[in-house]
Amino acid sequence: MSLNYGEAERRLLESRAVQLYEDAATEGGIIADDPRIAKGGPDRDAFELLVELQLLRQMGDASYIAADPTSVQARVITPMGQRGLELMHESAAWAKVFGALSDAWRRAPSDEPGPFTYLHSSQNINRFLTMVIGEAQTELLTAQPQSGRSAATLAAGADRDLAALERGVSMRTLYQHSARRNAATQAFVKRAVARGAEVRTVDEFFNRMIVIDREVAVIPGHQGLSVAVAVREPSIVNYFVDVFERTWDRARPYTEKDGTTIRDIASEQRAMTIRMLIEGHGDATSAKRLGVSTRAYAGYVSDLKTEYEVLTRFQLGYALGRRGETGSENRADEVGEK
Repeated sequence: MSLNYGEAERRLLESRAVQLYEDAATEGGIIADDPRIAKGGPDRDAFELLVELQLLRQMGDASYIAADPTSVQARVITPMGQRGLELMHESAAWAKVFGALSDAWRRAPSDEPGPFTYLHSSQNINRFLTMVIGEAQTELLTAQPQSGRSAATLAAGADRDLAALERGVSMRTLYQHSARRNAATQAFVKRAVARGAEVRTVDEFFNRMIVIDREVAVIPGHQGLSVAVAVREPSIVNYFVDVFERTWDRARPYTEKDGTTIRDIASEQRAMTIRMLIEGHGDATSAKRLGVSTRAYAGYVSDLKTEYEVLTRFQLGYALGRRGETGSENRADEVGEK
């Protein structure tokens, strides 16, 4: 008995073959010379299917009788189910292979420059940055919010940035104030400034960004720092440049280390800490916004407790509220007035 049954055989079975089977069952059989099943007869194909399925069994040479369908069902349907299961396993295996191919394609930098290019993995991000910064002609704008980067991490980007400066490309870099206390950052800034770079710091958190020649901007993907997006859409790149310029205007030169600048920076960090407390952010979030460790942030809060002569954060919040402090006041002006 053939196992290659499909839709065509099923349609024939459930239409004319069923009727022929019912006739054979109710009439006690069907004779071999019945005109319906003779060669060229209207039900010949239905008859041949019933015989092949062994739903009609020949009795001698004269007639065919109906057989119990339950004895036939398993022989027909079970192989179909087995083939279906095999196809499901095979299709799953193919899907897995294509999934691996898709992952490889997404991780690889696109050779066709479009408005957006997604870069997966630090290796691909660094490879792309090396390429586009190596091709920079006029300007680099960089924003590096996290100050706690190791010397090895800084070195990975230092060579390409310094090489661009040596070619005459201008570079402006923004850090958070906390970067002033990071030894690895200090060493890099000293080398970059000696080659013409400008570096400033601000109090508040901002996201990582690199803009090359105001034509390409590289920003983190929403998945985190392991994914980056290269943006070439001019309107969006110009928007990023505008954000950078506005922040740059408010920032303080990294090279300024006089007493007034140090006091102003301390005042801005103090105000930022107050804002984080009033807004109810956790220590981890607040530390990230300030660009410091959670331990350093706890130290800032402790300093405020000492300043306001309180023991708990609840008492500190009450004291801040009574004095009307919101963290938005210009502490530098207040200090100058005293």
